[in-house]
Amino acid sequence: MTMLKVNNRTLEVTSRPDRTLADVLRNDLGLIGVRVSCSEGECGSCTVLVGGEPCTSCLMLVNQAEGQDITTIEGIGSQDDLHPIQQAFIEEQGFQCAFCTPGFIMSAKAFLAENPNPTADEVSVAMSGNICRCGAYPYIVRSVLRAAEKLRKSSGQQAAE
Repeated sequence: MTMLKVNNRTLEVTSRPDRTLADVLRNDLGLIGVRVSCSEGECGSCTVLVGGEPCTSCLMLVNQAEGQDITTIEGIGSQDDLHPIQQAFIEEQGFQCAFCTPGFIMSAKAFLAENPNPTADEVSVAMSGNICRCGAYPYIVRSVLRAAEKLRKSSGQQAAE
């Protein structure tokens, strides 16, 4: 038995010790926003936040996540109340096929928590752990910059000169 805290809910899961966090989140808990593409930690599509840090959930065993706060794309907004990062990705068309988008958004969430006023170059470096096979990188960078602006406005911060 493993106790997981996922999206502010404590859940008990029964799992073999060799199962990944991504597998349990998707297949046992139905959190299909956790996308698995490479299963090798190279593409970032399975990125979730574990203890506030981005994590490639295809490489983490479910037991390693026990006792830590896990946040998936489903935990940051809803269809009726999008998170500012989600809204920014829509406004800037930061996707094409959108398979990679949840991983990018989760990486952006962690990055913007640390750097609320990034440059385009800083965004590019921060997002380098995620791969967009469609090549929507310029739109993704603009999306993260727009999200930063939205988050600053909502918290009352001003952009640095």
